[in-house]
Amino acid sequence: MNRKQKKELFRILFAALLLFGFFLLPDLPNLARLLLYLIPYLLIGYDVLCTAGWNLLHGKWLDENFLMSVSTIGALVIGDYPEAVAVMLFYSVGEWFQGIAVGRSRRAIAALTELCPDRVLCERDGREVELDAEEVEVGEIILVRPGGRVPLDGVLLSEEAMLDTAALTGESLPVSVRSGETVLSGSLSLSGLLRIRVTAPLSESTVSRILEMVEDAAEKKARSEAFITRFARFYTPAVVAGAILLAVVPPLFTGAWSVWIERALTFLVVSCPCALVVSVPLTFFGGIGGASRHGILVKGSSALEALASVDTFLFDKTGTLTEGKFRIAEILPAVGQTEEELLALAAHAEAYSTHPIAACIREAYGKEPDTARIARSDEIAGGGIDALIDGRRILIGNRAYLEKEAVAVPAAEGSVLYLAADREYLGLVRIEDREKSEASEALAALKASGIRETVMLTGDNASAAAAIAGRCGVDRYYASLLPGGKVAVEEELLRAGRRVAFVGDGMNDAPVLARADVGIAMGGIGSDAAIEAADIVLFDDSLNRLPVACRHAKKTLRIVRENIFFSLGIKIGILILSALGLCDMWWAVFGDVGVLILATLNAMRALRVNK
Repeated sequence: MNRKQKKELFRILFAALLLFGFFLLPDLPNLARLLLYLIPYLLIGYDVLCTAGWNLLHGKWLDENFLMSVSTIGALVIGDYPEAVAVMLFYSVGEWFQGIAVGRSRRAIAALTELCPDRVLCERDGREVELDAEEVEVGEIILVRPGGRVPLDGVLLSEEAMLDTAALTGESLPVSVRSGETVLSGSLSLSGLLRIRVTAPLSESTVSRILEMVEDAAEKKARSEAFITRFARFYTPAVVAGAILLAVVPPLFTGAWSVWIERALTFLVVSCPCALVVSVPLTFFGGIGGASRHGILVKGSSALEALASVDTFLFDKTGTLTEGKFRIAEILPAVGQTEEELLALAAHAEAYSTHPIAACIREAYGKEPDTARIARSDEIAGGGIDALIDGRRILIGNRAYLEKEAVAVPAAEGSVLYLAADREYLGLVRIEDREKSEASEALAALKASGIRETVMLTGDNASAAAAIAGRCGVDRYYASLLPGGKVAVEEELLRAGRRVAFVGDGMNDAPVLARADVGIAMGGIGSDAAIEAADIVLFDDSLNRLPVACRHAKKTLRIVRENIFFSLGIKIGILILSALGLCDMWWAVFGDVGVLILATLNAMRALRVNK
């Protein structure tokens, strides 16, 4: 609980204590009783009264605050002081539960700013000058040291570079960039010193645009209105109109004005939907609490409500559908070579490299490379390795690098490393990211739960995306997407009337998470930006939690509807009886409290999650 919620809880408890204490007092004069009960009434209800007055002055009186105010003031007028306080107390309890469930609001994603260094090394007048990023102009040349972040978008002037673009595309496979090609801000340099000519100021850089997309997406995303507010728009005017008719129409024929005015005021008090204002938020609160016990953090009732109506799931690939770790998928030796020989040679060539692909090759080899066999090993940025092993020049790297070294290599799909000895092609090693073991099962369970379509959005190439999509059972996929492209695909689905949930884990996923009807972040390995932008967080990163969350959201909404129909049914019956003078205030309060207890017990079912 935050400080405000603790103060509200203290206020509720103190008002309840006063109500109980005053109720036990002996009979007092009517004015004295009124003054005493006004203390807890105003203590617990002043904010409702103020909100109702403010809304009334601004023409917005058809809400639950107006109904609460009119009904409780009516109870005070006819002398039902304890009932007036109790009704306001029930409402405050419901609002407090709702406030706890909602949690903190989504903040601007401060973590994105870490992608852009504040200070930039710039070439000016033949000297290296350190400047603020905002001061660098388009056309100037900046320098990025090994391991440094590219601060501004530009064109590479160095011969070649190897960049880690995971923060932008979510893909863990480094990207090779050659002279004259575009370099995006936020990329991490894995090569030597880079020289880059700036093509856009800081305000128009890729990272700045990502941050703007997050803020814009959060604004465009319509938040679900609280049910009570929507309900009050119809219920409040109907009840007020009914009370006015009850106070005016019958006396025109009977003449008993005082009797019918008192019945109209009783009608208003009875009309207060205590069971609804408590049980509906309590059901959502129970649903959120039950989900949290199973590693599913739901940031408020609106997220749970939205999840129940989702029909399309979008997935990021790396770290969401896949483990985010490299493995050797296939070894294809040339004629005269064996897989074991090719793997051994690759492991020795990669013996000194710190690259993640090198690590996965050495792990697959299963033994420590014999460094006595290695006379030389040079890592070529953006290309591969040039090594001297057993007196032979060994080349291992991408297709462009080996072709540059005059080695004829075959075309191959996916992420491939080619090997050659003394410019003779020896074979290839295909690298891939392993899909999560539960991915296909989880997606099948989502489809079984009523999800219309599953879609994968990735920055990886089409062949790698197709392979993962096929193994996971994704209905559709879009490849080679930057964050803006992912948002564009999502917008297209939203315009088509789909109810969209997006599941992602990276900082680059923040704009898509924010724009979706429901954003779901993989909390265990997810970035702070993704977790902050999401509506729901899966803390153990298990995709099997998704169908559980969907079923639980639908169950919670089903309980909410049960409470609504049950509460309204009883309430309408009591209203009819009170209008006919067959139900006094205590019977009405008893009926309302009884419904409240039953609805609350039903709401507690939302705490249980069916796996």
